[in-house]
Amino acid sequence: MNRDSVYPYMAECAAEAARVARGVTAAGSPLTGPTPCADWDLHTLVNHWVLYTSHGMEHRALREQLSEELTGRDFTADPDWAEAYAAQLDRAVAAWKDPSVWEGEVDLGMAKMPAAELASMIVKETAVHGWDVATATGQEFRVSDGAGRLVLDVVETHGDLYRQYDGFADPVAVPEDAPAFERALAASGRDPRRAAVGDAHR
Repeated sequence: MNRDSVYPYMAECAAEAARVARGVTAAGSPLTGPTPCADWDLHTLVNHWVLYTSHGMEHRALREQLSEELTGRDFTADPDWAEAYAAQLDRAVAAWKDPSVWEGEVDLGMAKMPAAELASMIVKETAVHGWDVATATGQEFRVSDGAGRLVLDVVETHGDLYRQYDGFADPVAVPEDAPAFERALAASGRDPRRAAVGDAHR
């Protein structure tokens, strides 16, 4: 993986995440309802999504650790959290624009990872949790075929690691010719065909 194969989908999924977030606030959706992440209500899910896919994305590019203030913040306490999230996503994507950011490794605290590989995992986080939020609020999370293939590759490559830390549930069966993003969701333990929520894991 490299900048050219990941960055366009980072920008695409960030824009779609901002659209879905605005849909949550526009609909006045309560943040207390269930989500496809079985242990998380919408409030918990949105805070995780905002933290790691916007602030986390920018901090990784800058080679900075997230502060305790950020990791403990309730982003949804701001009535305009969706607009703040959209603005932070723009800053995060801009931070990855410089080709030099994609060189070398990123120190995650307990381990280091090649920057391009980590960036692809952040795209997965943005899209998969974006789907979780969209599903919980009666929306769709739409991605291109290319973005879907990238997310599928990340899920298949790192699936065992995510399951080791209860990040994914067991895979769900879907047709082999299903779109790549649906196969990625299924491989992460989510049922892309199910309207109901509450059956999948983080």
